[in-house]
Amino acid sequence: MLALPLVGSQAKEESASSSTTTPSASPSPPETTPAPAENKKPKEVPAAERKPITEKPPSEKPDPHTGKPKSAAKKDKEQEHEPLDPDTGSSTLTHDTLGVLPNPWTDKGVKFALSYVTDTLGNVSGGIRRQLTYTGRLNGAIDVDLARIAGWQGLSFHANVFQINGRGLSRTDIDNLMPVSSIEALATTRLYEAWFEQRWANDKYSVRAGQLAADAEFFTTRYSDAFINASYGWPAILAVNLPGGAPSPPLSSVGARFKAAITDQITILSAVFNGDPAGPGPDDPQSRDRYGLNFRINDPPLLLQEFQFAWNQDKDAKGLPGTFKLGGWYHAGLFNDQRFAANGLSQAAPGAAADPAQLRSDYGIYGTIEQLVKRFSGDDDARGIGTFLRLSTTPADRNLVSFYTDAGISIIGLDEKRPHDKIALGFAYARVSNHARDLDRDYEAMGELNRPVRDYEGLLYASYLAEIKTGWTMLPNFQYIIHPGGGYVFDNGVPKRIGNTAVIGVRSVLKF
Repeated sequence: MLALPLVGSQAKEESASSSTTTPSASPSPPETTPAPAENKKPKEVPAAERKPITEKPPSEKPDPHTGKPKSAAKKDKEQEHEPLDPDTGSSTLTHDTLGVLPNPWTDKGVKFALSYVTDTLGNVSGGIRRQLTYTGRLNGAIDVDLARIAGWQGLSFHANVFQINGRGLSRTDIDNLMPVSSIEALATTRLYEAWFEQRWANDKYSVRAGQLAADAEFFTTRYSDAFINASYGWPAILAVNLPGGAPSPPLSSVGARFKAAITDQITILSAVFNGDPAGPGPDDPQSRDRYGLNFRINDPPLLLQEFQFAWNQDKDAKGLPGTFKLGGWYHAGLFNDQRFAANGLSQAAPGAAADPAQLRSDYGIYGTIEQLVKRFSGDDDARGIGTFLRLSTTPADRNLVSFYTDAGISIIGLDEKRPHDKIALGFAYARVSNHARDLDRDYEAMGELNRPVRDYEGLLYASYLAEIKTGWTMLPNFQYIIHPGGGYVFDNGVPKRIGNTAVIGVRSVLKF
């Protein structure tokens, strides 16, 4: 609203109220007929004393629990449990767009979202072969508020579909453990997520059920959106070890998730998924569930549990916001022994059975800590320097990767004129398990010179996220992969030692 002088009808009301004051006990002066209010001119205010005409900022919706305005940190914390665009990490309900996609039914509770992400990447050194690749993913989503449409309070529906095109650099030309792009996948059109969510008690509690992705809410960090390597989204220790990579892009799985915001600081997440998104088989899981329509429910389950503790999330908090997360998972299926065959011999031995020994169930634990370490001066409290660290471990006898860690720093809005730009720096480390390394030693003893003893795969990462305009960002990036595959990779099924690999490229994100 504009702060303007009182004129017109407001002046009439002010004049009328002044002419109807309560009479005093002293004799009244001779009665006179007052001049009509519309004929009175407002008192002239000297120019030096005039207040500037300013527009009031829109009022911010207060937090329903504290009554105070929400900070950017608190909004980010809540957005972790909103329907997310897997390409951008932002909520499909609230993200800023180019304004191209019509949304005629938003006021009726129906919201559409459309984004297109492309990665153009090339390995300038290392790899199985040098290649320049292009990968694109169109993501269309719909969110429906059934409280508005059907009067069912707290119930909503979300679904999204991928159209994937191009080829992935890691899938075809590097074969490393931590794919260089989070969107590279088998080219196809597939259903990704489709679920209902019921919330109650002022959104403190919620249940989701349907076809879900685990990476949308578990083992996440809010400061990783400028990191395009797939392992910063769904860590390699889960993507490599679990059947089909677990429910994460591009595969999802039938399941249910319960969330309880015990207090403003403490949140608990629990979920159960069908443990093999595509089902068993020797070929690529993405080929076995090419269109995302398998809807499997009979495979051994995958259970996840996460505890979150957040601090300094309120707008008037004296300290800087941060979050600690501790989680674990359990899979009830069978897993291949990383060294021994079904008859007890090393898989490298001449008399070894064709199939590896089977071990019952698998599990892992993980932790995340994220902290805003500096807030830049200005009105936007989202600008600053955010950091994160993640750690995870699993048993060595049934997992190729037994320990994983990554860390990063995100410098947000360093230039006040470009508040949404981000500088991202990070590293990641995936350790090959001791049992897999022992198998390499067995092969080495048998004269397999192309199979050195693996140790780890490392990653150094740097990128700059630049907002070209609202709804469009460009993200040039550099990645340096140390010991791809841990020491060797497979080229058409044949072990091959390759050198460290340098990758450069650019990501474009369009939100329509």
